[in-house]
Amino acid sequence: MIRPLPHHVPRRPPAPISRRDFLRRGLATSGIIATGPLLWSCADSGGTVLAPSLTKLGALRDPDENGIRLPEGFRSRVVAESGVPVLSDIVNGLLGPVLGYSWHTFPDGGATFAADDGGWVYVSNSESVPGGVGALRFDKDGNIVDAYRILAGTIINCAGGPTPWGTWLSCEEIATGRVHECDPFGSALDARARPALGIFDHEAVTVDPVRRQLFLTEDSSDATFYRFVPSASDWPADAARPALKDGALQVMVVPGVADSRDIPLDAGPQPVQWIDAQNPDQPQSNNRLAEATVFAGSEGIWYVDDLVYFTCKSGNRVWAYDCVAQTVELIYAADLHGGSDAPLRGVDNCTVFGPTRDLIVAEDGGDMRISAIGLDGSVVPILQIVGQDDSEITGPAFSPDGTRLYFSSQRGGAFGGGLTYEVTGPFGRA
Repeated sequence: MIRPLPHHVPRRPPAPISRRDFLRRGLATSGIIATGPLLWSCADSGGTVLAPSLTKLGALRDPDENGIRLPEGFRSRVVAESGVPVLSDIVNGLLGPVLGYSWHTFPDGGATFAADDGGWVYVSNSESVPGGVGALRFDKDGNIVDAYRILAGTIINCAGGPTPWGTWLSCEEIATGRVHECDPFGSALDARARPALGIFDHEAVTVDPVRRQLFLTEDSSDATFYRFVPSASDWPADAARPALKDGALQVMVVPGVADSRDIPLDAGPQPVQWIDAQNPDQPQSNNRLAEATVFAGSEGIWYVDDLVYFTCKSGNRVWAYDCVAQTVELIYAADLHGGSDAPLRGVDNCTVFGPTRDLIVAEDGGDMRISAIGLDGSVVPILQIVGQDDSEITGPAFSPDGTRLYFSSQRGGAFGGGLTYEVTGPFGRA
């Protein structure tokens, strides 16, 4: 059984808005700005509707020259390889390495950020020692024009998340891990640690800009699900962003449920409570609260339309937290849907494709797929990497115009260090 995705319009502002305004407002909060053909006109209704679901892109073809199976009309290229200097696309790469930056080892979580000149930046964590974050700069035509480091001096940087105010939150996945805030267009000198967001095996983070809260996942066997609520002085009412220095770190409690794996797939929305974390400035692995519900092996997370989607690799489950109703709902579970034959296994990093509201989930191992979960609950792979079964897919992120998808095979290079890809095609135009 696969449940349809929860889906509703944002509840604020309360005044009626047009369908176009709703789409643009929703896409902005999800980190994707729609332009041009990504918004579809409906002649019968006279309005704008969601583009066709990515679950309708069609069957995957045979592997291309990069070993990637894609639907008809799509193509792939390698944009970076671990340990190899990034090359400029200008003059077919004759300009050589871009500022001498070699792509980092074990690329993991990533996101894109729009530039004022029509280009964009793709940032990518390094889940290695040393770790940090690297960035690829693209011009408006999709050419690589620069590459550089935006975070150094950290280790095992796993995932993270983009913020509505245009920064990248990079997460260290160690017991003493912290979140670091980075400038996608800056340098490593601009990065700042944000210990108020907790000390634990950080995986990923997302921002609810309506209620001014952050949600964080933890990748450990006894993980809990976190919420950070900035204080009034940390995020004043007239401020565009918080300082992320002061606030309450809280953990989720599903009353009567010690382990989230005990919640059946047909249970429906479960009311939750939030309680303050114990000693939030210390490692949470030593400060567990007995009341907190365990979400073992929590992975990717994404906010859109008052909902926070997050994945847990223990049981291969996908959850949806309703920020308004304050309920959590199990919407997919591979262990309850065919096990090894399930259409999506090894759930990991995730994002949302704004024009369709499809939830995009990458597999850690499994069949090395990126799959789309449609609003109707259908689960369909949109690509698959062949011949890299010992790797995992990480960092899925669409370009700001929605025409390109970036992701990495974390250990897929010639020396097991990682490959980062770009897929171009008619996303949202099935």
